[in-house]
Amino acid sequence: MPCRLDVPHNLMFGKWKYEKPDGSPVFIAFRSSTKKSVQYDDVPEYKDRLSLSENYTLSISNARISDEKRFVCMLVTEDNVFEAPTTVKVFKQPSKPEIVSKAPFLETEQLKQLGDCISKDSYPDGNITWYRNGKVLQPLEGVVVIIFKKQMDPVTQLYTMTSSLEYKATKADIQMPFTCSVTYFGPSGQKTVHSEQAIFDIYYPTEQVTIQVLPSKNAIKEGDNITLKCLGNGNPPPEEFLFYLPGQPEGIRSSNTYTLTDVRRNATGDYKCSLIDKRSMIASTAITVHYLDLSLNPSGEVTKQIGDALPVSCTISASRNATVVWMKDNIRLRSSPSFSSLHYQDAGNYVCETALQEVEGLKKRESLTLIVEGKPQIKMTKKTDPSGLSKTIICHVEGFPKPAIQWTITGSGSVINQAKESPYINGRYYSKIIISPEENVTLTCTAENQLERTVNSLNVSAISIPEHDEADEISDENREKVNDQAKLIVGIVVGLLLAALVAGVVYWLYMKKSKTASKHVNKDLGNLEENKKLEENNHKTEA
Repeated sequence: MPCRLDVPHNLMFGKWKYEKPDGSPVFIAFRSSTKKSVQYDDVPEYKDRLSLSENYTLSISNARISDEKRFVCMLVTEDNVFEAPTTVKVFKQPSKPEIVSKAPFLETEQLKQLGDCISKDSYPDGNITWYRNGKVLQPLEGVVVIIFKKQMDPVTQLYTMTSSLEYKATKADIQMPFTCSVTYFGPSGQKTVHSEQAIFDIYYPTEQVTIQVLPSKNAIKEGDNITLKCLGNGNPPPEEFLFYLPGQPEGIRSSNTYTLTDVRRNATGDYKCSLIDKRSMIASTAITVHYLDLSLNPSGEVTKQIGDALPVSCTISASRNATVVWMKDNIRLRSSPSFSSLHYQDAGNYVCETALQEVEGLKKRESLTLIVEGKPQIKMTKKTDPSGLSKTIICHVEGFPKPAIQWTITGSGSVINQAKESPYINGRYYSKIIISPEENVTLTCTAENQLERTVNSLNVSAISIPEHDEADEISDENREKVNDQAKLIVGIVVGLLLAALVAGVVYWLYMKKSKTASKHVNKDLGNLEENKKLEENNHKTEA
């Protein structure tokens, strides 16, 4: 504190004092102008804290609240005393405000203690303000209640400020930051210090209930396990619910999940859940348990006789449209099989398979193993070699199970080749031998299977006697080739007939057009003749 006086030339000494509240002085320092010595008065509160310079500036170290006084500088001459007062103000910045005693959560529609904002060691005292999301909270009855109080430490004379906030939360306060600040005065004016943010968990009641189905309810099939999950949108979410199953008016109390195992098609229906204490708040969902039944009639191994009729049906019963596929010996058929008269080639392993494309894993299949049996049937043919030295005798056999063929010859003649057999296909095959008979002979072909023994004979003339050959039996493969050739020939003939018809129509149109043109020409020529005759008559008349 400088002495705000001009030092006179006849100064004797200078002194400092302070004034008590009642105005009485207390001298604390003295300095002589001649001896340059400094003396400090015995004042306990200023012991070892004062320093007086040669220009009579007084310094006080380790400032205290009690130093807030009116100090006076005195310069004394022989005939006068000069005084200059200085008023000292002391400031102490408060601590950073802190929100303490925070509520673990706030509840909507309930006025609840949010917390206390505390700032300590302030001089002079300060003021505390509450904020929500950066905006000042103003007291509002029943919604915002602020109680402020301050305390002074009798020893340090410093203030502690406390502000308590009661607050009625709403769902809009979810994740909203709350802060507080302390405003105080310092040597340079008013200042503000803010606290850290505090975010509170907001509790609110459930307003809506939803129900979920696991797995996805579009893919539930018989034998699956279904888990129903009920959810409430409150905070904290409800922990228990009532689950209502189709046809059961009473709810089943459970946690937020309920599981049904190995469901059947009769489990299809509406499933609901509700709160325990608010049964009117309910959610529902429709569940379809998909099923697929397949009935193949007949099925398994079936043995029939050739020529028999065999109706086959594959009946499907499903929760929605199903695809049906027929296979024979692992080859897909274009249509379902139907047998009005069985053939050997109809035998095989048939499979009817069905599936629901939208439901993974829902497939059914049944099989039919068809066996077509028949007694041996024999047809014999003969053919003379072009060289005329041998004849080929063929025994054509059909039947199932595969008949065994045996040859016997009555008469003399050599067998040039032993019997050779063709592959057994679709219940048919043949055996042939080549002979060179010296006289008329009889060849007998015997075919036998588990059903019957069949015998057929063929008379063959001696090699020296010419005879009519019989045509060979056409095999299934050759028969198909012949049919294909016949179809080709018919197609060519039909094509030629169509071409001839088109050509005839074109020719007829051409001739018709030519006749019309000829008539017009003849008409024009007639007109010319008439005009010529008229001219001749005119000349005669003039003559």
